[in-house]
Amino acid sequence: MLGRLGEKLAAKHLSRNGYKVIYRNFRPRGGGEVDIVCRDKTADTLAFVEVKTRSSNEFADPASAVNREKRELIARGARAWLHMLDNPDIFFRFDIVEVLMVPEEKPEINVIKSAFTMPKPFHYAAQS
Repeated sequence: MLGRLGEKLAAKHLSRNGYKVIYRNFRPRGGGEVDIVCRDKTADTLAFVEVKTRSSNEFADPASAVNREKRELIARGARAWLHMLDNPDIFFRFDIVEVLMVPEEKPEINVIKSAFTMPKPFHYAAQS
């Protein structure tokens, strides 16, 4: 499947470029999803990464598929991840990795850092 292969290539690319991949395909019980949760070691920042893989960019760039609904789904997964952490004072951002896999060509990978922000204000609330 093209999407799974794109996620695998994206994870390898991130690992080679200063990221530590922590988890792939995070799907919390309460809903939401994050393709790759990783730490950008160069910025000491947690990155919630959405991977978009295409075999052509004839119609639009892969990142354009990350619409409002998709951003909210990713943000819901990110909120669930952040609630699992003991230290809520952590820098985080949302990145998109575009993987273009044109047949007979080497895959092109483009990382868009801070591609979008949390759709709604987020405040960490410790649970009692």
